[in-house]
Amino acid sequence: MKKTAFITGASSGIGKATALLFASKNIRLIICGRRKELLIKLQKQLEPLTDVYVLNFDVSDKNAVANSINSLPEEFSHIDILINNAGNAHGLDSIETGSLEDWDAMLDINVKGLLYVSRAILPKMVERNSGHIINIGSTAGKEVYPKGNVYCASKHAVDAINQGMRIDLNTYGIRVGAVNPGLVETEFSNVRFKGDVERAHSVYQGFQPLKPEDIAEIIYFVISQPAHVNIADLVVMPTAQASSTLVKKTI
Repeated sequence: MKKTAFITGASSGIGKATALLFASKNIRLIICGRRKELLIKLQKQLEPLTDVYVLNFDVSDKNAVANSINSLPEEFSHIDILINNAGNAHGLDSIETGSLEDWDAMLDINVKGLLYVSRAILPKMVERNSGHIINIGSTAGKEVYPKGNVYCASKHAVDAINQGMRIDLNTYGIRVGAVNPGLVETEFSNVRFKGDVERAHSVYQGFQPLKPEDIAEIIYFVISQPAHVNIADLVVMPTAQASSTLVKKTI
């Protein structure tokens, strides 16, 4: 039976790479994000491979999340796989000079957004006693680094929510796991450094970072395991990276 996957933050990076891989595996897709034009472009790219439905909303808007998910047509309403991928980092400031707006953005999207989407999708998974949720965390959810304060806090929250989900949903046979990447070359640093392309690019210079496709392959491996296997928590870093602050660079 063809499965349906719901992917947040699908317009770029890990979300887009995951959608492309899932489509090649004949998984029906609901792709979600804030940038409608990019989602429509991706939909056209994927439609020769699988059925695709676009939802355009901001995960931090709980009403938009609920309304969008409730509006799904019948053929897309049976969601087997949820990839909670939407997330962001804003700024790299010491705690005493941090921006309140940046803090709100990270907590609203990384924590509340994950909860809003999960809460809207879970009732039908519970009703069917089946489903698989993958929460995209970060090595920042496993350790704290200088000036990472609130971003690290948001990803530590994802780690805790992932564990809590797995405990609470165990009785329903729903699998819950997290994939926690280290340095992946995406738009992440462009957003963190607010469009300072040179600074963002320097993050990935002098070593080979992970690519979105690397994480997509891991996500597919996780969801492809037999029903009795749940990969609960997975950390992946490029070979050059030993921790959030220790990276072997040639320059």
